[in-house]
Amino acid sequence: MRVLQLDILGSPNIGIYCAANDRLCLVPFGLTKKKTEQIRSCLSAPVYPFSVAGSILNGVLTASNSRGLVAPHIVSKEELRALKRIEDFSLHVLRSKRTALGNLILVNDKGAVVDPRFTSPEIKRLADAFDVEVVKGRISGLPYVGSLAVVTNNGAVTNPKISEDEKKLLEDALKVDSEPGTVNGGVPFPKLGMLANSHGVATGPHTSGLELADLTRTLRL
Repeated sequence: MRVLQLDILGSPNIGIYCAANDRLCLVPFGLTKKKTEQIRSCLSAPVYPFSVAGSILNGVLTASNSRGLVAPHIVSKEELRALKRIEDFSLHVLRSKRTALGNLILVNDKGAVVDPRFTSPEIKRLADAFDVEVVKGRISGLPYVGSLAVVTNNGAVTNPKISEDEKKLLEDALKVDSEPGTVNGGVPFPKLGMLANSHGVATGPHTSGLELADLTRTLRL
């Protein structure tokens, strides 16, 4: 199964609760066994319940690629230890005043584009964590690049108002082609209603057939 439509805890905004890369997927505690298995099958990756400081907003608070996962300083030691016990994965805590890292970082295994407000030392730590080059950028003039696009190792789906200069920077940094797209019947924030890796894509249940066709073509699924 490469394409899946579902809600998470009754919400079509699945991208705020879940986070995925080619090696794993994080989901909120309380997700049903059936939906957990559906996501695992769609993304061809193990699925783990996770939280950050007790919050189930994994997509908002974490950013990751196949080499590492970055969580904000509010994550507890117990939460990090729990994930380390079940997956041999490089985990990093970013000591920054910014905590919504998933909304501020757009990363795959080839590069990363981040909120321009990150400091140089923070960008160095992100580059070390993800083992990729990190550049500052915007999408549609806004710094919240992680919420305005979804990227895999195959392609990127962006907010429809992205400029040509922003598109070029994104594609050069992430080394993939990109196309604008929407989810859940016209929502222009791809991350909000979408979860994807190189193997599959899951969207909120209101995503139309045309939107799904565009997403799968862009992500080469």
